Amino acid sequence: MKSIERADIMNTAHKPLRPINMTDGPIFSSIVRYTLPIMLSSILQLLFNAADLIVVGRFCNDLCVGAVGATGSLVTLITNLFIGCGAGVAVCTANSIGSGNKELTERIVHTAIPLALILGAGMSIIGLVFSGPMLKMMSTPADILPLSSLYLKIYFLGAIPNFLFEFGAAILRASGDTKSPMKFLIISGATNLVLNIIFVTLLGMDVDGVATATVVAQTLSATLMIITLLNRRDECRLVLRKIKIRWSILKRVAKIGLPAGLNGSIFSISNIIVQASINSFDDPAIVSGNAAAASIEGFVYIAMNAFYQTSLNFTGQNMGAGNFKRVSRVLRRNLLCVTVVGVLGGLAINLFAPQLLSLYVPDNTVAIKTGITRMSYIGMFYFMCGVMEVFTGAVRGMGASLTTLFISVSAVCGIRIMWIFTVFQMEQFHTLDSLYISYILSWIGCILALFVAYNIINKHKKRVYEQRTKERPMKYEK
Repeated sequence: MKSIERADIMNTAHKPLRPINMTDGPIFSSIVRYTLPIMLSSILQLLFNAADLIVVGRFCNDLCVGAVGATGSLVTLITNLFIGCGAGVAVCTANSIGSGNKELTERIVHTAIPLALILGAGMSIIGLVFSGPMLKMMSTPADILPLSSLYLKIYFLGAIPNFLFEFGAAILRASGDTKSPMKFLIISGATNLVLNIIFVTLLGMDVDGVATATVVAQTLSATLMIITLLNRRDECRLVLRKIKIRWSILKRVAKIGLPAGLNGSIFSISNIIVQASINSFDDPAIVSGNAAAASIEGFVYIAMNAFYQTSLNFTGQNMGAGNFKRVSRVLRRNLLCVTVVGVLGGLAINLFAPQLLSLYVPDNTVAIKTGITRMSYIGMFYFMCGVMEVFTGAVRGMGASLTTLFISVSAVCGIRIMWIFTVFQMEQFHTLDSLYISYILSWIGCILALFVAYNIINKHKKRVYEQRTKERPMKYEK
């Protein structure tokens, strides 16, 4: 009897955590349970990453702060590409799980991992070759250009582990597991922070130290992710001998992931143009202040972006299961949650702006004033960006990734970039205030276009699904 009880205990201990049911049950509580781990892990990770700027600001000099800050737009471009490509894996995995197709899920998993290796290697090569030229194109001040270039080249070495982690996290989150990626990000983030301090304060390094610490931490998180996939007991388990790029799966992933990656990249390219506009003031203090404010705003963005992940995967699973009413209910609750988080976060960072900015650029009045100016515009209206992200996740989760790409190109290129190359170039409007207004206008344009697209695509998908159901009745129907 005791042996039986002991066996039961052992079996229970090795059972995987119960994933969140996205297609049934209460929606709000499921969204909260799913989103909180993503939000907390991302905020903690960003907090650890902000240590790059804080450490160099405290222990190095303003040139180092400006050098790291000047790479922010390019680093965001790379990160958005990772996340965008991961969205293809997430949507395909969520759809296959929602429809109950275990064999398809296994094929997606074993195609995603080698694809991550290939994309990561390609990104590393591109970064090492073109880091310097890209920074020059952004009009990076000459006194910080060598440091910025060094930081970027080292950072690009972490492209392979970055892709591996993002693709692995996409698989786990699509299956309902958001806690494992959270744990790995916390561990790697803490490692990054400790190594930052060791490399800079003990070994006398500066931007090369914080960049190296970042790459080591990324490698650790990727390793933990692969180990977890190897030890899964469901259709998401990774078996090394089954790894193979299947072209049919690659096409599915690319159909969602490529437009999603380009979508994020387009926003990042617009931010690079904004960064070049900041650099045009030819004042390292302004560059540092803008970088510090952007880093602080990142905490609000990352909290809102967690609802993008929720919207993407909940929509993906429910579309696979044909639960169209639930798709709309999920969207409404996500919009409510992201608006509350965005408004409260924007108010908080504006209320404590001087104190927060002084952590990055102590005793630099011009930099702090620049940061306050940016946060008074972008921070207060940041909830609009969150609303845009949730709509993007919903539309992308329905499989219409090209639509989100088209809207981003139209809204960003048609509004933000055109504003910078027209209005901002006028002498009376060549100010920081005018530059930051372009963000708000682009968010409004994107939200309106995504709202229309969502309703059209949802109705179309529902009609197609109902037509297929009529043509192929369920087995239990006579």
